[in-house]
Amino acid sequence: MALSRQCLCRPLQYTFFFSSSSSTTLPRRLGRVWHRSLSHATTHSVSKAPSPPGQGWVMGSKNMLKSTSFAIPLAPSSHGRLFHTHRLLFSAHSSKPISRVLPFSLKTNGFSSMPHADAPSSVQWEGLAKNCLDPAVSEILKKKLENLGMDTDICIPGQYNHLLCPICKGGDSEEKSLSIFVTEDGGSALWMCFRAKCGWKGSTTAFADSRSSFGLKKITKLKNIREITMENLQLEPLCDELVGYLAERSITEGTLQRNGVMQKRYGDQIAIAFTYWRNKMLVGCKYRDVNKKFWQEADTEKIFYGLDDIQGKSEIIIVEGEMDKLAMEEAGFFNCVSVPDGAPPSVSSKELPPEEKDTKYQYLWNCKEYLQQASRIILATDGDLPGQALAEELARRLGRERCWRVKWPKKNEVDHFKDANEVLMNLGADVLKEVIENAELYPIRGLFNFRNYFDEIDAYYHRTHGYEFGIPTGWRSLNELYNVVPGELTIVTGVPNSGKSEWIDALLCNLNESTGWKFALCSMENKVRDHARKLLEKHIKKPFFNASYGGSAERMTVEDLENGKQWLSDTFYLIRCEDDSLPNIKWVLDLARAAVLRHGVRGLVIDPYNEIDHQRSANQTETEYVSQMLTKIKRFAQHHSCHVWFVAHPRQLHQWVGGPPSMYDISGSAHFINKCDNGIVIHRNRDPEAGPLDRVQVCVRKVRNKVAGTVGDAFLSYNRVTGEFMDLGLPSGNEKK
Repeated sequence: MALSRQCLCRPLQYTFFFSSSSSTTLPRRLGRVWHRSLSHATTHSVSKAPSPPGQGWVMGSKNMLKSTSFAIPLAPSSHGRLFHTHRLLFSAHSSKPISRVLPFSLKTNGFSSMPHADAPSSVQWEGLAKNCLDPAVSEILKKKLENLGMDTDICIPGQYNHLLCPICKGGDSEEKSLSIFVTEDGGSALWMCFRAKCGWKGSTTAFADSRSSFGLKKITKLKNIREITMENLQLEPLCDELVGYLAERSITEGTLQRNGVMQKRYGDQIAIAFTYWRNKMLVGCKYRDVNKKFWQEADTEKIFYGLDDIQGKSEIIIVEGEMDKLAMEEAGFFNCVSVPDGAPPSVSSKELPPEEKDTKYQYLWNCKEYLQQASRIILATDGDLPGQALAEELARRLGRERCWRVKWPKKNEVDHFKDANEVLMNLGADVLKEVIENAELYPIRGLFNFRNYFDEIDAYYHRTHGYEFGIPTGWRSLNELYNVVPGELTIVTGVPNSGKSEWIDALLCNLNESTGWKFALCSMENKVRDHARKLLEKHIKKPFFNASYGGSAERMTVEDLENGKQWLSDTFYLIRCEDDSLPNIKWVLDLARAAVLRHGVRGLVIDPYNEIDHQRSANQTETEYVSQMLTKIKRFAQHHSCHVWFVAHPRQLHQWVGGPPSMYDISGSAHFINKCDNGIVIHRNRDPEAGPLDRVQVCVRKVRNKVAGTVGDAFLSYNRVTGEFMDLGLPSGNEKK
């Protein structure tokens, strides 16, 4: 197959000549060569003439000779896709579809495409970039594209080229789904893969990073809307073969006639034609072959398929394809439309563009007077990821508050049916009707129904998740009042030197022993070595040193120490600020989040409040700041199912008489007790006449969750040698868990 040099220089109309011996093999070979885009081709005219004998090659010429010729312009869609027509169509003389390539013209609206097999070499790249200011610039761009995996030897500057995507490799079919445009000066390029499961895109210039943006989006050329009729499109009623094919997909002849489904011939080949109507006027036409390849008329208004069926309707259904629209009608739903352009690969992360620039979804704005009347819109898009992305993009524009979504039934234990036509074919019209009638409210972020949590409520009732009543503290007298529930916030306070931090450390040791929990410690008042000593003494139940505080107790051995160090390493993760600045609460929570995700931490200790940076804006009071800070901590705890203990000191007590302070005495704000789930005061007896000096009073002053405890006081005994807390009357090491 040869291609004239003239065709390489500018878009010309191609004439294809096929001999009788090559009419089958050459199109099949071309079908493997030409890029099979996910977008759609457009047909303008069809003429037929006998093939010259002995001709099995292709020539570019301005003068159309007698041949089997098709003039089909390649038109960019709203997403910049190129439309072309190498499609597998229906043979009018065969009961089975045959593989053919539709010859076509490269005359376009300023765009053109070259076949892979006859693309220019690197020499032609250099020769065609005639407008390049510096040949070295073009060479730099060429090397950058090659480094990304693109075959630049088949790229022509100034034209759209179709390559094998280096990311997805064209999928199983190895289709050339990557569309790349190189500017005529050879200095910049823009590309996008149109496979829905890939969607890789980017742009670059010769002297820019490949991820930098480049203003090639302005290439899109405005097009004039053309008027079409059934006659000038040469549409025909469906032949028996196509009616039979559609019947196999459970679409009846009456539904086809009502929706104006036609056919169009290309020589001895036939394609299904879906006609688009507005107010009974034909405004567009889309074509499909048996292999589910689509193309459509260029320069026509983009509207919904079946638009007239939703006029004046308060409830409408939107599907992803024409076949799904027909399937809905078989289930009794006539108030259904289909989008014309399929689904995007993913949800856009950008803000919604203004109406006039929302080109991909222009059909919504062209039909907005129909949609404004609808108070309930059921989004029955495909169940795959692109279909879900389409539903989200539609909901963003239509308003989530009036949208419902469909959940397709299961095909097996793993997969679901993909769309309406699949459900109709496999399960029948009644099941499809039931699926639509059971559509769910489209989720709105932050707005829920108890139905969304029924599974969680059931698990809570049957206690299948564990810890529904909280985890016992390890002290019999305290378990009736306070238990540790994942996802809650406990505020701990007490006058200085009451043992707040010591009690929390002892609690963590008990929880680790009973459940294996791990913890993140943000303890700014403790040196690391001192904190390690305190934890080891509680865990090993021996003093760290031979010192006066240990009395006659046996010191922990080196072996004890080594085992204890391993326990420390396995159980605790330290959050510490190593520079001179004070950490703020966001910094602490960010590191705690990393500890949860990386190490499986289930508890966080922040000790104390006054060692954190609390800078706030000039117009924010301390009360407002504390409220926002505690809200952030609670959200962290709930989101990560992590219990948080937050130590806060009371303000200076001028008339203190030795009793435990109130939670309302905490310095800063009453929000400490208002917002916490649990409020605990740790108080140590300092009066020998009032009782033993080693007695510690644990005052539970607030328990939000009555399942986990109640308000009251518990008394523990503190062992100064090992730092353990024990129920009164029990010797060290025998406390009830």
